[in-house]
Amino acid sequence: MARIDPRRLIAWALVGAGLLVMAAPFYFMFVFATHSRGDIFNVPPPLWFGSSLPANLGILLEKIPFWQNLGMSLYVASMTTGLNLLLCSMAGFAFAAYDFRFKDSLFAIVIASLMFPSYLNMVPSFLVLDFLGWIDQPRALYVPGAAGALGIFLMRQYIASAVPKELLEAARIDGCGEFRIYWGVVLPLVGPALGTVGLVTFITSWNNFVAPLVVMRSPESFTIPLALRSMQNPAATEWGAVMAGSAIAVLPLLIVFFFTSRRLIEGMTAGAVRG
Repeated sequence: MARIDPRRLIAWALVGAGLLVMAAPFYFMFVFATHSRGDIFNVPPPLWFGSSLPANLGILLEKIPFWQNLGMSLYVASMTTGLNLLLCSMAGFAFAAYDFRFKDSLFAIVIASLMFPSYLNMVPSFLVLDFLGWIDQPRALYVPGAAGALGIFLMRQYIASAVPKELLEAARIDGCGEFRIYWGVVLPLVGPALGTVGLVTFITSWNNFVAPLVVMRSPESFTIPLALRSMQNPAATEWGAVMAGSAIAVLPLLIVFFFTSRRLIEGMTAGAVRG
C-alpha cells in the first residue's frame, strides 16, 4: 500500500478547508432562499432546504421590479464588457505594435491610474454625467467604464508577448491595412487575454454597487445589487426574499464563469509560462 506524504495530506486539508470557507456563504444563500424570515433567525439556523421559496419569490416580485432590474444588470454588464474588449484590445495593440511620441509617458499614466481609488473620481464623474444629462440612464454606468486601465495593461502585455512583430510586417507586405491586421491577425491570437478581460469586466460590472447608487434614481433603472439593497430596512427586512433574489442574480455569473474559466486560467498563467 502506497504511503501518503504527510505534506501532501496537509496541503489537501488546507485546500479543503479553504474550499469550505469559500463555498459556505453560497450554500447558505441558496438554503436561506427557501426559508421564511423567522426560520432564518432560529438558533441553530436551518442547514437544509425548506419549502418557502414560492412565498419568498412572491415577496421579491412584489417589493421590486426584479426582472427589469435583472435585465438592466445584464444590459449594463454586457455593454461594459463589449466596450472594454473592443477598446482595451485596440489600445493594447497600439501600445504593443506601434512606436509613437509620448508612448511610454501615456502608458505610465495608464498604469498610474490603477494606483488611485475609484472613489476619488466619484464627484467629478457625477458632475460630468449631470452636465451631459445622463443621470438615471444606463449609459452613465457603461460609458465611464468603457476602457479600464487593467484591461489595457493586460492586452498590451499579452499582445507584446504573443504576437511577433514579424507577423505584422508580413501582413503589411501582403497588403493588409492596420484595422484588418488588428481584426484578422491579432484578435484570433489573443483569445485567452480577451477571455480574462471579459470575465473580470463582466463580474466587476455585475457586482458594482456604488456607481448605480450615485447615478440611478428610479427603481426600474436600478441594477440588481442596488435593487436588493433597497429591500433592506432596519424594521423588517424579508431576508428570505433577498436571498432568493441573490441566488437568481448569481446564476449569470456562474454561467459566464463556466464558459470562460478555461480562458481565464490561460490568460492569467500565460505570462508566467512565457517567463
